[in-house]
Amino acid sequence: MNSDPADTFRQEARELLEQLEQGLLDLEHNPDDADLVNAVFRALHTIKGSGAMFGFADVAAFVHEFETAFDKVRKGLSPITDALVAVALDAKDHIHALIEAPDAAEGAGEPILFALRQIVDGDDAFPAAPMAMPAPADDVPLEPTGKWRVRFMLPTDALVHGTNPMLLLGEIADLGPTEITAFVDNVPTLDVIDPEHCNLGWQVDIEHADPTAALDDVFMFLKDGMELSIEPLAIAAAAEPELAPAAETILDILAEETEAEALAAELAPIAKSSKQPAREQKEKPEAAASTSMRVPAERLDELMDKVGELVIAQARLSQLAAQSSDLNLKTVAEELERLSSGLRDTTMGIRMVPIGSIFSRFRRLVHDLSRELDKDIEFITTGEETELDKTMIERLADPLVHLIRNSVDHGLESAEQRIKAGKPAKGTVKLSAVYAGAEVAISVTDDGAGLNADRIRKKAEEQGLITPETRLADQELYQLIFAPGFSTASAVTSLSGRGVGMDVVKRTIDGLRGKIELSTRPGEGTTMTLRLPLTLAIIEGMLIRVGNGRYSIPLSAVEECVELPAEVATHSRGRNFLDIRGSLVPFLRLRDLLDIPGEPDAHQKVVIISSGEGRTGLVVDQIIGNNQTVIKQLSKLHSGLETFSGATILGDGAVALILDTSRLVSFGQAHEEKFRSTGKVAA
Repeated sequence: MNSDPADTFRQEARELLEQLEQGLLDLEHNPDDADLVNAVFRALHTIKGSGAMFGFADVAAFVHEFETAFDKVRKGLSPITDALVAVALDAKDHIHALIEAPDAAEGAGEPILFALRQIVDGDDAFPAAPMAMPAPADDVPLEPTGKWRVRFMLPTDALVHGTNPMLLLGEIADLGPTEITAFVDNVPTLDVIDPEHCNLGWQVDIEHADPTAALDDVFMFLKDGMELSIEPLAIAAAAEPELAPAAETILDILAEETEAEALAAELAPIAKSSKQPAREQKEKPEAAASTSMRVPAERLDELMDKVGELVIAQARLSQLAAQSSDLNLKTVAEELERLSSGLRDTTMGIRMVPIGSIFSRFRRLVHDLSRELDKDIEFITTGEETELDKTMIERLADPLVHLIRNSVDHGLESAEQRIKAGKPAKGTVKLSAVYAGAEVAISVTDDGAGLNADRIRKKAEEQGLITPETRLADQELYQLIFAPGFSTASAVTSLSGRGVGMDVVKRTIDGLRGKIELSTRPGEGTTMTLRLPLTLAIIEGMLIRVGNGRYSIPLSAVEECVELPAEVATHSRGRNFLDIRGSLVPFLRLRDLLDIPGEPDAHQKVVIISSGEGRTGLVVDQIIGNNQTVIKQLSKLHSGLETFSGATILGDGAVALILDTSRLVSFGQAHEEKFRSTGKVAA
């Protein structure tokens, strides 16, 4: 293995820290959920054990103190409060800092631990060991006897995960003189026994000054799911003077180990046949879990590039086969087309990631903003299972942060204002994702005051974006919030006021070939919806020809194709609407927009595409057909051509530009307005 073990630990620790954060945030809303408390404790315990194993001593030491304090919560000795969750989240951040940059985080942990223990037990010192000792009975002397009674029962699935109870008992026996007995009351009869389940329990009387810390190390990876008690022998004997476990001593067990193994081997077929259905059901989820593996993102990118090249080669082969009369060549081309199409879909599926992987991190953002702004906020997420290309997921994080911060800071009113308006004091921010055809729609909705058109207009006039005479519809006015430097905040704070947040959102979404839709109702709230393509790598396109140039239109934007009426084709200007089944659809002539010389074909076609909330027609000379379009980015020299989202290589080696339909329509409308204005002036 060439991978660094420390990097492996960091990767696993990030997942555990994410689980820890989600568990703590869930506890804030469900403080009485014992399962959540145990999940948080397990995450802490695993980080501590793995940190110690991989040499992260500072991490293990800090998490040990964190775990020690949280153990009181698990035992019900300290309640879950908002203050406890806040400090625990700070502790989680410090653990992350210790893992990623140990030197930078040095010395920052003690104040967090001090605040944590103040909340948990009101004391500035932790107990000497993580296990609290029970109070001695009145008739038992307080002096330590040096003898302890340990009782434990392993998790039922301990044997399945490779735990050997004999080795554990041997480690305990190494600590000092011991007397070990086993509890067999829970062992089922032979006809129903499952040899993979651990049904035994053990009692160990040991002579030791204080075996608590040593036993903690023995059961490091089992403690969370097992039953364990440690008491001074005198106290245990006083509590249960007539305890008589029904078992042999450990000496007898060790002496008969070989016979036990032989008996187990002899009984295994019997147990297997009696428990076969249950075991088969049990093995299925385990098999599913073992099929997943981590793959570096760079390898997926490289695989996607290779598949893209294969798609281009396949398109070229299909074109050659179409021009040939060789049946064998046609057969091979069809087979390769089928295989490359399947490989393309599989590769794209590998790159798809549930959007919930970034949704979860925004819970912490809303939690922190709620405390900072003193607003009571309920954060709701839906559609976490919706999948999107991993490159889209990575680039979506920042825009969504800005949208959520905007909703919390500008959208939601204070509790007093909400009550005066007849709303609940607690505001709501909802983050959702749904499939919308070949797109994914991600919405951020708040139930705040909504956008104030008058205030936006006033600010826009102050910043020179519009003049007092400019007439804009409300929807056009709302789009001004995405202008660079625009902000309606009266003062610059740590959250808003600089006018860069929504500008970042707009530029990022445009770079992803997406679009932003905004709807608002005064006094009721605002919804901002991001519409994004599923992938940025390979798309289905419609190949068209205008003049001698070929272009590709994303097939997801195409609704239908119609013939351009002869009477409309004769007018180069003026009439730019088509009557399609009783509905007027505006159209744009690509030959004019792209300034292509020459005369148009006699029978032009119109490709009807969806643009925003309406439909627009694009007049072309010829519709060639559909093709798999591998998107290649334009060079820096051509990156300013906003009407094109990229280029693709055709089967004959020629390059076809990919039309960005939304920007093309906007450009076309501006072009038409300019023409009308120029025409009026000339007249």
